[in-house]
Amino acid sequence: MTVEAFDLIVIGGGSGGLAAAIRAAKHGVKVALVEPSELGGTCVNAGCVPKKAMWYAAQMSEAQYIAVDYGFHERPGSLDWPRFIDRRDDYIEHIHASYRQSLDKAHVTLVHERARFVAPDRVRAGERELTAPHIVIATGSTPKKLDKPGFDLGVTSDGFFQLRECPKRTAIVGGGYVAVELAGVLRALGSEVDLFVRGRLMSGFDEEISYQLGEEMQKHGIGIHYTCQIDAVHEKDGVLLLDCDKGSHPGPYDLLVWAVGREANTESLDIGSIGLATDDEGHIEVDDFQNTNVPGIYAVGDVTQRLALTPVAVSAGRKLADRLFGGKPNARLDYRNVPTVVFSHPPLGTVGMSEEQAREAYGADVHLYKQSFVPMQLALAQRPMKVRFKLICTGEDSRIVGMQMLGPGVDEILQGFAVAIKMGATKEDFDATLAVHPTSAEEMVTMGDRVPG
Repeated sequence: MTVEAFDLIVIGGGSGGLAAAIRAAKHGVKVALVEPSELGGTCVNAGCVPKKAMWYAAQMSEAQYIAVDYGFHERPGSLDWPRFIDRRDDYIEHIHASYRQSLDKAHVTLVHERARFVAPDRVRAGERELTAPHIVIATGSTPKKLDKPGFDLGVTSDGFFQLRECPKRTAIVGGGYVAVELAGVLRALGSEVDLFVRGRLMSGFDEEISYQLGEEMQKHGIGIHYTCQIDAVHEKDGVLLLDCDKGSHPGPYDLLVWAVGREANTESLDIGSIGLATDDEGHIEVDDFQNTNVPGIYAVGDVTQRLALTPVAVSAGRKLADRLFGGKPNARLDYRNVPTVVFSHPPLGTVGMSEEQAREAYGADVHLYKQSFVPMQLALAQRPMKVRFKLICTGEDSRIVGMQMLGPGVDEILQGFAVAIKMGATKEDFDATLAVHPTSAEEMVTMGDRVPG
């Protein structure tokens, strides 16, 4: 077998892998990208993109009812689900095509096979063997599966995005990003939704804002069952029944979605043969420069123990390529103050520390500013959903170390404020900024006195 030599091999054609491969190729090196499936990874094929498309559809569905409250006389209509799914999938195929064009333009060799390590500097991909002094693992993650009776009667997020019609009654197990986002989408599109959460919603996020999200979801008509663990699933007469550890038997449901986390996608790589270190959950361990414990092997994105966010994977991949081939030996991603949005109903946005993290880091030297209000577009419709803002500050200069947002529009508001926090903005800087009126965002720069305590 002839061995093909490259300067860089990237395993995985998702967000991080594509970013690393294309950036490295632009530095003039010979790059191979190994990917057995469609380009784009989870984000494009079974994550951010199809999820956000469905979130937009859900927003439009809700807007119809608000329009009636404004005085429009058209009766709200239902979504033509198959037509929408076709449009969504056409959009995703357009993204696939743009990625293929980008790889061609950068002269990256695309290998449509599954890679397996045969040595620290060599992989086998189908009938081909590739070697390089630098190999990046960017294989992402897959939905976690549980060893429970009847698990296969439900679907994971991958299966959810294959649905061709909206279920009438849905059970969702989980309390993280995927669970709360799909719950909001399905409820807005007409499904009756129950959410089964083992602990609390959005574990790891600010506890107060997570609790408030749960309250708003329940007002939206989503049933949330806290401290509830599903032990088994049964099918009877074409519907699903659940066994809860509390002795109850919720149901019937037409669809069950398991959203119980994700695990690193490394099974086919044979990383054990080269001694690659992983954490207790199977994620590849990397340092701040994306180095693994094996020289010449790196990892970016969801396959690592770092933040599982598309912009994180993209930035980490590009900075790694710049460090290896672009003459920037100190290039690395700063994992502090990473902004993120949960596309729930309503959306939740956060950047920096939660209140709990800040108190752990700074002790008593933490003070808060809060604001809650009904946004103008909903006040006109006499709808009570509030927007909630929370600033977490420390020090005599009230440097802002965390920001929490919940409510309509925060998904678009957060990005600009994230820049300010990254630059070290203080509460005084916010106070000195003139407001754009009338907007929801103006409330962030017009907050009054700090919260007592």
